[in-house]
Amino acid sequence: MDNTSEILPNRTFLGIELGSTRIKAILIDEGHNTVASGSHSWENRLENDIWTYSLDDVWAGMQDCVADLRRDLAERYGAGLSGVAAVGISAMMHGYLAFDSQDRLLAPFRTWRNTMTEEAASELTELLGFNIPQRWSVAHLYRAILAREEHVKDITFLTTLAGYVHWRLTGEKVLGVGDASGMFPMESETGGYDAAMAKKFDELASGKGFPKRLLDILPRPLYAGEIAGALTEEGARLLDPSGALKAGTPLCPPEGDAGTGMVATNSVAARTGNVSAGTSVFAMIVLEKALSKVYTEIDMVTTPAGRPVAMVHCNSCTSDIDAWVGLFGQVLEAGGCALNKSALYELFYSSALSGDSDCGGLLSFNYYSGEPITQLTEGRPLFVRMPDSRLSLENFTRAMLFSALSTLRLGLDILIEKENVGLDRLFGHGGFFKTKGAGQRIMAAAAKTPVSVMETAGEGGAWGIAVLAAYSQEKSAGEALESYLSEKVFAGMSGTTAEPDASDVAGFERYIKRYCAGLGVERAAADALR
Repeated sequence: MDNTSEILPNRTFLGIELGSTRIKAILIDEGHNTVASGSHSWENRLENDIWTYSLDDVWAGMQDCVADLRRDLAERYGAGLSGVAAVGISAMMHGYLAFDSQDRLLAPFRTWRNTMTEEAASELTELLGFNIPQRWSVAHLYRAILAREEHVKDITFLTTLAGYVHWRLTGEKVLGVGDASGMFPMESETGGYDAAMAKKFDELASGKGFPKRLLDILPRPLYAGEIAGALTEEGARLLDPSGALKAGTPLCPPEGDAGTGMVATNSVAARTGNVSAGTSVFAMIVLEKALSKVYTEIDMVTTPAGRPVAMVHCNSCTSDIDAWVGLFGQVLEAGGCALNKSALYELFYSSALSGDSDCGGLLSFNYYSGEPITQLTEGRPLFVRMPDSRLSLENFTRAMLFSALSTLRLGLDILIEKENVGLDRLFGHGGFFKTKGAGQRIMAAAAKTPVSVMETAGEGGAWGIAVLAAYSQEKSAGEALESYLSEKVFAGMSGTTAEPDASDVAGFERYIKRYCAGLGVERAAADALR
């Protein structure tokens, strides 16, 4: 866009994603180009051993984010936000938001980061013959039932963060099928929750005093492209008190960050995959066929269009890197050589490319919380070295980047080595890939697969949900999401691809062996340091 006359309400689409450290809004035009953006930083809190965000922070953050987008629009074009053609809401998947018949929140929001549902998740996995990870909403529900929490009897609605926000904006208790598949298993033939599994859950839960049918309290799943309601007067003011967003504006189905990541990287077709690497890291691979067995390390979810996806999810990724970058920044500032934040990250990530291929014998564990893949219920960030290890800046930063992907690699090995899952290319997005070439090259070594980063990767899930909002309004009759993305969104879009470097791959192989051998040290630290 080069003039304000093009910024018309019926030709722009707004996407908002509530991530773990930032709420981001993206406004795109009908060519799917970013017109303006806004953001708001926030952090989860550990309260009474529960990782949570307050709902007041949700709305204050979203309003500040939209206000920031309006400021960006004014600075770029001298224009105001006079409405949009459609809106999409995305957020962190999973977790537990339970409400009663008066729409009151019954317990503090329990995020994906909590790992206190091990017993519940294990019992449900065995009962259903389907892996139920600790993060999933049904695991949190069953854990509350087992703990005989007082509020459980009053639940009339259980949803995710994206589903909650969408409900408050529209009055509709719905959820995109991708996000819904992280609440309870889906049935591919019907596009709904698996009725047979739900019946098994009901029989189990009723025996423990839970009076409700599961399918009566879950949001209704919708496919990408369906209309999922419209802004109410209350919802429009709740999202944007300035009045720029109008009641009656349609919304697409709310989606989880995994689904919007798939859209943002054009990886919704079979044999494609994407890696979202930020505070957490997860890889999504769209399957050609079902896996041969149940793996507790692998989540089975869907694309926003309902295709089966194998997901490897790890709770910790860049938090430890962020902490060390902050420390190095303090050292430089104390010495009178301060660098801005972007320059610091550029230095940190780029220096890792010059380190020894195996990090010189250094070892890092980036665990800020537990990791189910490695059977750890708590985390302690650790840096370990042998007396003869080669300690240098380059080896240190390389070990930090390797550590960020090591648990992910253990999950990918199950899919690629044991299940022979076909994967032609991974698409990367998230903060880990912001420094050109660095995170991308390390990811290619860890996955032993070419890794592409599109020019939209920095926009992430907010851009992805804005595209889904556009798809809900602009698709042709019967046009599949895969076709829409390939032919209308990504056609001609540039990007870069990193092929696995033989030396990097060999170095990562040596590192991951050391990492597995050192897991006992991490377990001991979690046991000893409290």
